[in-house]
Amino acid sequence: MSVRGIRGAITVDRNEEKDILDATSEMLEAIVADNRIDPEDICSVLITVTTDLDAAFPARAIRGLQGWDLVPLMCAVEVPVKGSLERCIRLMVTVNTELSQKEIKHVYLRGASVLRPDLSVSKNA
Repeated sequence: MSVRGIRGAITVDRNEEKDILDATSEMLEAIVADNRIDPEDICSVLITVTTDLDAAFPARAIRGLQGWDLVPLMCAVEVPVKGSLERCIRLMVTVNTELSQKEIKHVYLRGASVLRPDLSVSKNA
């Protein structure tokens, strides 16, 4: 078994609590489904948001999911680079898995699909 990082990103239309929490849940659920992850195998999840998203801690959405109450979560602010994608939530899920690097499916949803088309399985909602 190896430790792998799985990337994910999603954009929201508004800086509102419900939008942030719903988008975070949607993205994590896609990462879990696409990579056949059990929360017990998660080492940690790093969550970043762009500086224009301050209505909620995205970790709250994950903490409320079944089986995720003991997974270490950390929220941070993304580096504010001029011209970068706005209203974006990013995840780095560190997981113990039998999947190889090539088998990992990174998930980029909505407007975030432009970030890494070379790595992602793009899913536009």
